[in-house]
Amino acid sequence: MRRLLSLFPLFLLLISNAFAQRDWKLVTESDGIKVFSQSVPDSRINALRVECEVKATAGQLVTMLLDVKAAEKWVFHTKSCDLLKKISPSELYYYSEVSMPWPLSNRDFVAHIRVTQDKVTKVVTVNAPAVPGFVPPKTGIVRISHSKGLWIIKPLSKDKISIVYTLQVDPGGDIPAWVVNTFSAQGPLQSFRKMKQELQAGKYQNEAAEFIIN
Repeated sequence: MRRLLSLFPLFLLLISNAFAQRDWKLVTESDGIKVFSQSVPDSRINALRVECEVKATAGQLVTMLLDVKAAEKWVFHTKSCDLLKKISPSELYYYSEVSMPWPLSNRDFVAHIRVTQDKVTKVVTVNAPAVPGFVPPKTGIVRISHSKGLWIIKPLSKDKISIVYTLQVDPGGDIPAWVVNTFSAQGPLQSFRKMKQELQAGKYQNEAAEFIIN
Protein backbone atom coordinates (compact mmCIF):
# COMPACT_ATOMS: atom_id res chain seq x y z
CA MET A 1 0.00 0.00 0.00
CA ARG A 2 2.82 2.42 0.86
CA ARG A 3 4.39 1.74 -2.51
CA LEU A 4 1.11 2.48 -4.27
CA LEU A 5 0.75 5.75 -2.38
CA SER A 6 4.32 6.70 -3.23
CA LEU A 7 3.52 6.24 -6.92
CA PHE A 8 0.43 8.48 -6.75
CA PRO A 9 2.30 11.79 -7.35
CA LEU A 10 4.02 10.19 -10.35
CA PHE A 11 0.63 9.17 -11.72
CA LEU A 12 -0.62 12.75 -11.41
CA LEU A 13 2.54 14.02 -13.09
CA LEU A 14 1.89 11.73 -16.05
CA ILE A 15 -1.66 13.09 -16.30
CA SER A 16 -0.46 16.69 -16.23
CA ASN A 17 2.20 15.95 -18.86
CA ALA A 18 -0.45 14.40 -21.09
CA PHE A 19 -2.52 17.58 -20.75
CA ALA A 20 0.52 19.74 -21.48
CA GLN A 21 1.39 17.87 -24.66
CA ARG A 22 -1.95 18.53 -26.30
CA ASP A 23 -2.49 21.13 -28.98
CA TRP A 24 -4.47 23.61 -26.91
CA LYS A 25 -6.33 26.44 -28.69
CA LEU A 26 -6.60 29.82 -27.01
CA VAL A 27 -10.29 30.66 -26.49
CA THR A 28 -10.08 33.92 -24.57
CA GLU A 29 -7.67 36.01 -22.52
CA SER A 30 -8.35 38.76 -20.00
CA ASP A 31 -6.81 40.16 -16.79
CA GLY A 32 -3.83 37.84 -17.11
CA ILE A 33 -6.07 34.77 -17.35
CA LYS A 34 -5.75 32.56 -20.42
CA VAL A 35 -8.41 29.99 -21.30
CA PHE A 36 -7.66 27.21 -23.79
CA SER A 37 -9.77 24.38 -25.20
CA GLN A 38 -8.96 21.06 -26.78
CA SER A 39 -11.19 18.42 -28.39
CA VAL A 40 -11.45 15.13 -26.54
CA PRO A 41 -11.74 11.78 -28.35
CA ASP A 42 -15.22 10.24 -28.04
CA SER A 43 -16.63 13.36 -26.36
CA ARG A 44 -18.70 16.25 -27.68
CA ILE A 45 -17.39 18.54 -24.93
CA ASN A 46 -13.94 20.10 -25.19
CA ALA A 47 -11.43 19.95 -22.37
CA LEU A 48 -10.46 23.27 -20.80
CA ARG A 49 -7.15 24.63 -19.58
CA VAL A 50 -6.71 27.82 -17.57
CA GLU A 51 -3.36 29.52 -16.95
CA CYS A 52 -2.64 32.50 -14.74
CA GLU A 53 -0.36 33.93 -12.07
CA VAL A 54 -1.67 34.98 -8.68
CA LYS A 55 -0.23 37.01 -5.82
CA ALA A 56 -0.58 34.39 -3.10
CA THR A 57 1.22 31.38 -1.69
CA ALA A 58 0.49 27.78 -2.61
CA GLY A 59 -0.68 27.19 0.96
CA GLN A 60 -3.20 30.01 0.76
CA LEU A 61 -4.67 28.74 -2.50
CA VAL A 62 -4.85 25.17 -1.20
CA THR A 63 -6.68 26.41 1.90
CA MET A 64 -9.15 28.20 -0.34
CA LEU A 65 -9.74 25.12 -2.50
CA LEU A 66 -10.36 23.01 0.59
CA ASP A 67 -12.80 25.61 1.91
CA VAL A 68 -15.53 24.08 -0.21
CA LYS A 69 -18.34 26.31 1.08
CA ALA A 70 -16.46 29.33 -0.25
CA ALA A 71 -16.89 27.96 -3.77
CA GLU A 72 -20.43 29.33 -3.69
CA LYS A 73 -18.87 32.81 -3.86
CA TRP A 74 -16.31 32.35 -6.59
CA VAL A 75 -16.95 29.26 -8.75
CA PHE A 76 -19.08 30.10 -11.80
CA HIS A 77 -22.79 29.19 -11.43
CA THR A 78 -22.27 27.21 -8.21
CA LYS A 79 -25.60 27.11 -6.40
CA SER A 80 -24.42 25.11 -3.40
CA CYS A 81 -21.28 23.38 -2.20
CA ASP A 82 -21.09 21.28 0.97
CA LEU A 83 -18.48 19.16 2.69
CA LEU A 84 -19.47 15.48 2.86
CA LYS A 85 -16.46 13.81 4.44
CA LYS A 86 -13.03 14.95 5.57
CA ILE A 87 -10.44 12.17 5.35
CA SER A 88 -7.44 14.24 6.41
CA PRO A 89 -6.23 17.86 6.23
CA SER A 90 -5.33 17.21 2.57
CA GLU A 91 -8.22 15.00 1.43
CA LEU A 92 -12.00 15.36 1.41
CA TYR A 93 -15.26 14.70 -0.45
CA TYR A 94 -17.80 17.41 -1.26
CA TYR A 95 -21.15 17.82 -3.01
CA SER A 96 -21.94 20.66 -5.40
CA GLU A 97 -24.98 21.75 -7.40
CA VAL A 98 -24.44 23.83 -10.55
CA SER A 99 -27.12 26.28 -11.73
CA MET A 100 -28.05 26.04 -15.39
CA PRO A 101 -30.02 28.59 -17.45
CA TRP A 102 -33.73 27.87 -18.00
CA PRO A 103 -35.09 25.54 -19.33
CA LEU A 104 -32.14 23.24 -18.59
CA SER A 105 -31.99 21.18 -15.42
CA ASN A 106 -29.33 21.93 -12.84
CA ARG A 107 -26.35 19.59 -12.58
CA ASP A 108 -24.72 18.14 -9.49
CA PHE A 109 -21.72 16.01 -8.60
CA VAL A 110 -19.65 14.59 -5.77
CA ALA A 111 -15.93 15.34 -6.00
CA HIS A 112 -12.93 13.81 -4.25
CA ILE A 113 -10.14 16.32 -3.56
CA ARG A 114 -6.64 15.12 -2.77
CA VAL A 115 -3.66 17.44 -2.36
CA THR A 116 -0.05 16.33 -2.81
CA GLN A 117 3.24 18.23 -2.97
CA ASP A 118 6.67 17.53 -4.34
CA LYS A 119 8.92 18.34 -1.38
CA VAL A 120 11.85 19.20 -3.65
CA THR A 121 10.22 21.46 -6.27
CA LYS A 122 7.38 22.51 -3.92
CA VAL A 123 4.94 22.04 -6.82
CA VAL A 124 1.45 21.29 -5.50
CA THR A 125 -1.03 19.04 -7.29
CA VAL A 126 -4.73 19.11 -6.46
CA ASN A 127 -6.66 16.27 -8.05
CA ALA A 128 -10.46 16.66 -7.97
CA PRO A 129 -12.37 14.05 -10.00
CA ALA A 130 -16.10 13.40 -9.74
CA VAL A 131 -16.90 10.14 -7.97
CA PRO A 132 -20.05 8.03 -7.59
CA GLY A 133 -21.82 7.48 -4.29
CA PHE A 134 -22.31 9.49 -1.10
CA VAL A 135 -25.38 11.35 -2.37
CA PRO A 136 -28.33 9.60 -4.09
CA PRO A 137 -29.54 11.14 -7.38
CA LYS A 138 -31.97 14.01 -6.85
CA THR A 139 -35.22 14.52 -8.73
CA GLY A 140 -34.96 17.22 -11.36
CA ILE A 141 -31.14 17.41 -11.20
CA VAL A 142 -28.81 15.71 -13.68
CA ARG A 143 -25.89 13.93 -12.02
CA ILE A 144 -22.45 14.56 -13.54
CA SER A 145 -20.70 11.21 -13.46
CA HIS A 146 -17.58 12.09 -15.48
CA SER A 147 -15.41 15.03 -14.49
CA LYS A 148 -11.64 15.31 -14.07
CA GLY A 149 -10.23 18.47 -12.55
CA LEU A 150 -6.51 18.97 -11.97
CA TRP A 151 -4.63 21.93 -10.45
CA ILE A 152 -0.87 22.35 -10.83
CA ILE A 153 0.41 25.12 -8.55
CA LYS A 154 4.02 26.27 -8.87
CA PRO A 155 5.73 28.80 -6.59
CA LEU A 156 7.33 31.69 -8.50
CA SER A 157 8.46 33.75 -5.51
CA LYS A 158 7.70 34.18 -1.84
CA ASP A 159 4.20 35.50 -2.50
CA LYS A 160 3.46 34.61 -6.12
CA ILE A 161 2.37 31.37 -7.81
CA SER A 162 1.49 30.14 -11.27
CA ILE A 163 -1.62 28.05 -11.78
CA VAL A 164 -2.48 25.59 -14.52
CA TYR A 165 -5.98 24.17 -14.18
CA THR A 166 -7.35 21.53 -16.55
CA LEU A 167 -10.88 20.16 -16.71
CA GLN A 168 -12.64 17.43 -18.65
CA VAL A 169 -16.34 17.12 -17.89
CA ASP A 170 -19.43 15.60 -19.46
CA PRO A 171 -22.43 17.59 -18.17
CA GLY A 172 -24.84 14.91 -19.35
CA GLY A 173 -28.11 15.39 -21.18
CA ASP A 174 -28.67 17.42 -24.33
CA ILE A 175 -27.03 20.81 -23.84
CA PRO A 176 -27.14 23.45 -26.63
CA ALA A 177 -23.85 24.62 -28.06
CA TRP A 178 -24.37 28.20 -26.82
CA VAL A 179 -24.56 26.98 -23.23
CA VAL A 180 -21.37 24.95 -23.63
CA ASN A 181 -19.62 27.94 -25.21
CA THR A 182 -20.74 30.27 -22.42
CA PHE A 183 -19.46 27.98 -19.71
CA SER A 184 -16.25 27.29 -21.64
CA ALA A 185 -15.31 30.90 -22.32
CA GLN A 186 -16.90 32.95 -19.54
CA GLY A 187 -16.99 30.39 -16.74
CA PRO A 188 -13.21 30.11 -16.18
CA LEU A 189 -12.66 33.86 -16.57
CA GLN A 190 -15.31 34.77 -14.02
CA SER A 191 -14.24 32.04 -11.62
CA PHE A 192 -10.56 32.95 -11.68
CA ARG A 193 -11.25 36.68 -11.40
CA LYS A 194 -13.29 36.05 -8.27
CA MET A 195 -10.69 33.58 -7.00
CA LYS A 196 -8.04 36.33 -7.23
CA GLN A 197 -10.35 38.76 -5.42
CA GLU A 198 -10.98 36.30 -2.60
CA LEU A 199 -7.26 35.64 -2.17
CA GLN A 200 -6.40 39.35 -2.23
CA ALA A 201 -9.15 40.12 0.30
CA GLY A 202 -6.89 38.57 2.93
CA LYS A 203 -9.21 35.89 4.30
CA TYR A 204 -6.59 33.17 3.79
CA GLN A 205 -3.53 35.30 4.53
CA ASN A 206 -3.02 33.78 7.98
CA GLU A 207 -4.76 30.47 7.30
CA ALA A 208 -2.38 28.80 4.83
CA ALA A 209 -2.47 25.01 4.91
CA GLU A 210 0.19 23.87 7.38
CA PHE A 211 1.05 20.73 5.39
CA ILE A 212 2.11 22.82 2.37
CA ILE A 213 5.73 24.02 2.15
CA ASN A 214 5.75 27.52 0.65
